[in-house]
Amino acid sequence: MKIKLWVAFLGLIGFLALIPAGRAVEKPLPRLLELGSEKCIPCKMMQPVLEELRKEYPGKLKVDFIDVWKNPQVAQKYKIQVIPAQIFFNSENREIFRHYGYYSKSEIIKKFRELGVKF
Repeated sequence: MKIKLWVAFLGLIGFLALIPAGRAVEKPLPRLLELGSEKCIPCKMMQPVLEELRKEYPGKLKVDFIDVWKNPQVAQKYKIQVIPAQIFFNSENREIFRHYGYYSKSEIIKKFRELGVKF
C-alpha cells in the first residue's frame, strides 16, 4: 500500500511539474455562447445580461459573444439564421440547449439548472 501511495505521489509531482509556473489547470466549465451583432437592438439588450453573468459566475460559467455579422463563418458553423441566439453547452462542451431572441439572466440561470448544470 505504501508503494502505491508513493507512486501516486510521484505521479502527481510529475504532473504538476508540467504546469508552467503561475498557471493553474483550468477545469472545464459550462458555457453560454451568444451569437449576435453589436448593431442589432435585441443583441444590444443582451450585453448587460452577459456582463452580469460574467461578473456573478467567474470560474463557474464561461460566457462568450461572437458578432456573426463580422464573423459569418461562425453563423454557418452553428447554423444560425436568427440573432441573438444563445447556445448552452455543458462542461463537456456538448450543446444542450438553444434559445433565440432576448433571454433574461434569471431565465438563463433557470434553464441551466433545469438542464442539470449547477454553479
